[in-house]
Amino acid sequence: MNIKDDVEKLKRKLEHVIADSKMSSELEVQTIYHELSQFIHNCNYYYHTLDKPLVSDRDYDELYHLLKNLEERFLFLDSTHSPTTRVGAKVLSSFNVVKHKLQMLSLSNGFSEEDIKAFDKRLQDLTGISDLQYECEPKLDGLAISIHYQDGKLLYALTRGDGTEGEEVTENVKTIRNVPLVLSGNAPRYVEVRGEIVINKADFLSLNQQSEKKGQKLFANPRNAAAGSIRQLDSKIAAKRPLKLYAYGIGVHEGYAVPNTQYQMMQDVHSWGFQITNEVEVVSGAKGLIAYYNKLSHIRADLPYDIDGLVYKLNEISKQQEAGFIAKAPRWALAHKFPAEEVETEIERVDFQIGRTGAITPVARLKPVAVGGVIVSNATLHNMDEIKRKDVHIGDRVIIRRAGDVIPEVVRPLPQYRRNTTSIVMPENCPVCHSKIEIINDQAVARCTGDWLCKAQTKERIKHFASRKAADIDGLGDKIIEQLVDKELVKLPDDLYQLTLTDLVQLERMARKSSLNLLASIASSKKLDLARFIYAIGIRDIGEVSSKALALHFGSLENIASANFDALISINDIGEVMAKNLIEFWQNQNNQDMVKRLLECGIELINPEVQTVSQIDEDNPFFNKTLVITGSFNDFSRDKLKEKLQSYGAKCVGSVSKKTDMLIAGDKAGSKLEKAQSLNIKIIDERELSVLLNNESK
Repeated sequence: MNIKDDVEKLKRKLEHVIADSKMSSELEVQTIYHELSQFIHNCNYYYHTLDKPLVSDRDYDELYHLLKNLEERFLFLDSTHSPTTRVGAKVLSSFNVVKHKLQMLSLSNGFSEEDIKAFDKRLQDLTGISDLQYECEPKLDGLAISIHYQDGKLLYALTRGDGTEGEEVTENVKTIRNVPLVLSGNAPRYVEVRGEIVINKADFLSLNQQSEKKGQKLFANPRNAAAGSIRQLDSKIAAKRPLKLYAYGIGVHEGYAVPNTQYQMMQDVHSWGFQITNEVEVVSGAKGLIAYYNKLSHIRADLPYDIDGLVYKLNEISKQQEAGFIAKAPRWALAHKFPAEEVETEIERVDFQIGRTGAITPVARLKPVAVGGVIVSNATLHNMDEIKRKDVHIGDRVIIRRAGDVIPEVVRPLPQYRRNTTSIVMPENCPVCHSKIEIINDQAVARCTGDWLCKAQTKERIKHFASRKAADIDGLGDKIIEQLVDKELVKLPDDLYQLTLTDLVQLERMARKSSLNLLASIASSKKLDLARFIYAIGIRDIGEVSSKALALHFGSLENIASANFDALISINDIGEVMAKNLIEFWQNQNNQDMVKRLLECGIELINPEVQTVSQIDEDNPFFNKTLVITGSFNDFSRDKLKEKLQSYGAKCVGSVSKKTDMLIAGDKAGSKLEKAQSLNIKIIDERELSVLLNNESK
């Protein structure tokens, strides 16, 4: 192909169409427009994705100018996916929150060779294959993104968000030069491509140099710069940032013949016009994974982008499906994290922060220091037991560590430099509300007893109540909540529903329009799923998953509040500690009053349909029995075994108690097996289980 001749032909066609616009038919204009658009798309792909310029900068600029000229002159042209949209669109007032069609899960982490060997062994046990193949790739330190295409054209793009729903950032993503607006090759009818948005190291240095010349604030690291750019409401700002996308997989799809391996899938993604990392490899077994880790550790500093670890995926896709998933991560993939960066600094003082449940956390205030590309001035000390174990004092020189987005922590002091230091002492009273601090002997956590009287606890509880996974009150941010509590306009969650326009407009940065919007958002939160409500009221240790389990099992708030210990631990996601916390919560009169007032404010709970057991043969040995599954199995995963037993009418729970009828014990059963033996509970191994299941299937 002679590119220079193609460019000259295009120019002549365009000049003719523009010069004789009245004589050119609509079809003729559209034909040359699509030809030019596709040519510039190809130029962008070669330049930004392959780093191989197809034409000179001068020719590109001339063709791009001609394309804009066509769009301005012929208004009937559809420029939705034109290369000219890369410059950004109109400024948005806010981002829409959109639910992912397929949840964007996180990955389980590994940190040592033992973790990698254990990962490989688990998958060997699940799949029955001793020599597994893995697709390996760098774990880029950027912002995860989901981009949807229909009929080969970019439809919309979402941030990862909480994995269930993300913010729509389509206009910003369209400005990224190596993101295809129109897919190449044999692309599916519908496909969601997932990847990581980053800023390469060299581009980041150049970006900061430009910011410094303009007297603007410098970015802390490439990841923050990339994430901040994608969350700009003005996409023209994002267009000026040197963002790049590296694809790592696909989500939902239609019309796609899924290949046999993860590696081939990524080659397909590459053929559609996406950039993938050059370091993707397929290796065998744990030895191959460790060798890949050692290789990438050695060249990490020379890579064009920052990475904070590696990702290992079972290469055979059918085996991925067989391995399945745990609650928030696939079993068939693992993130092998690099060791955290450690630096030295000094503790200037220690403050005590109060959390939502009253837990008091000592926080070291440090001389600011750069670690992992971020300036750090605070680090957690966890609790007093940890302070004593590590022998940390105020004034100590210390080593601090930060890995990824993890809160920095004090690793150890350097006692050889110790001069005029002060011991760290837990205060007897809460530093905020001055209530007594309670330290229970068998627990490391100290707690403020002020409950809702403590403004620090109240702020965190209201933030939790209003959060997206709870009441989801849009527009009620942390700063507003802090002002509301400080001004004593809100002391309990039900106070939110008594707020008036007069209350809100007196707050900083709250004009009439934003106040009215917030009041509308508060009103709309009154219709609430039971599971969200249970999560929102903040029962200790009861998270999103356990709230859903309670709602599905009991079906109403009244049933949950009156449930006894045995009824609670019969639920798979509820352990003994959680059951005790639930009972204590409902026995507390203040909590009862709080819930009553919320319901009186007009909160309408949407109760789920209670799960029912379908008609089954009641003579089978598992019907109506409470079972605990523990250990690993050769013939099936634990999730599949649980589903199988539940289909026979069994109730599968998470912990062993006197109410347990049977323990299904696989390899390496551990403490649950010991407890079952001590309680004389019937124990069935995998061999006996297989016999029973085979008999039932006949």
